[in-house]
Amino acid sequence: MAIAKYLRKAWKKPDKEVLRKRMIEWRKTKVVEKVEKPLRLDRARALGYKAKKGIIVARVKIKRGGRKKTRPRKGRRSKRMTNRKTVKMNYRWVAEQRAAKKFKNLEVLNSYVIGKDGVSYFYEVILVDPSKPEIKKDKELGFLSKKGKKRVSRGLTSAGKKSRGLRKKTRELKVRPSIRARGRRGK
Repeated sequence: MAIAKYLRKAWKKPDKEVLRKRMIEWRKTKVVEKVEKPLRLDRARALGYKAKKGIIVARVKIKRGGRKKTRPRKGRRSKRMTNRKTVKMNYRWVAEQRAAKKFKNLEVLNSYVIGKDGVSYFYEVILVDPSKPEIKKDKELGFLSKKGKKRVSRGLTSAGKKSRGLRKKTRELKVRPSIRARGRRGK
């Protein structure tokens, strides 16, 4: 078996004590933190990570639980006075957007979950610098330098497409070609 297969097997049932210690450290760090190398190397490699110039990995911390908005002061019936808000993006997409906001000159390639506790989700986001010559010459990542402008904001990453409901292709879907094109009848 190759090392990637052993790593995948190890992450199926991770050591809870080690992960708990890591998360205690991660809670004290910033929301978006650049890391030296990916924690889940097998997952990162499967999603396009390569150990070369122009590719970095960032760990992102996202608060769990529902989102709230301020309660309206007046002028609503009681049913509409709620402060709950349904976010139409999954947490992974939110993590990718926050990483892209922190590293403005980089493009988001993909992301994956590395842990969760009672308060937060933790993700690792793979970011690519499209201006580097190593990336421009790369067969798999070269497209980012040509047409990969702000992919995460447009929902073109894997998490964005999943959240937009674009994993299945059927005629009944009301999200194709986009929610706006179908008169906002999708999500």
